[in-house]
Amino acid sequence: MRFEKGHKLSTRRHIVDVASKCMRRDGISATGISAIMGDAGLTKGAFSPHFQSKEVLVREALALALSAQQHRLDENQLNGLDLEGAVRGYLNRAHLEAPADGCPSAALLPEIARQPLSIRQDYEKALRSYVATLAALLPGTDSVEKHRRATAIFGLMVGTLQFARAVPNANEAQQILDGGVEAALQLARTP
Repeated sequence: MRFEKGHKLSTRRHIVDVASKCMRRDGISATGISAIMGDAGLTKGAFSPHFQSKEVLVREALALALSAQQHRLDENQLNGLDLEGAVRGYLNRAHLEAPADGCPSAALLPEIARQPLSIRQDYEKALRSYVATLAALLPGTDSVEKHRRATAIFGLMVGTLQFARAVPNANEAQQILDGGVEAALQLARTP
């Protein structure tokens, strides 16, 4: 059976998108090829024509999630979002409850640290870009200091979200999110 032009590329993108969501929802190690392909509406046998290995898929899925996160922050910044808006947009109930669509750092950081060097290098490059965008939202002119504070703020945001996701009590989780917002904004004001 012949497929129309672009079908293979379209299918590959669909698999990467599904894998990205599955991995953020369930974790890299816990997400098998069969589950990804099933969620994509394909058979496990359809994996090999698109990817040499799961590592290749992990790299592309992580890159997609990081790129989408950066794109959202860039778009929000263009629309006038300030640092408080960025922090509140990250540390909220919707993000808490939707890890499959959210920040790959909050969902996967311990697993990213165990990935091959090439994946960690890709992650580091995306992290630098995201932190640079956050730094641009901070007051002041010392770029080194702004980068240092933006890195700390992002680390606090990621940790807060992970912490809030770990507790089953919704009220406690909200208090953790609120405390994270307060702490991040305090860091933003402290030169």
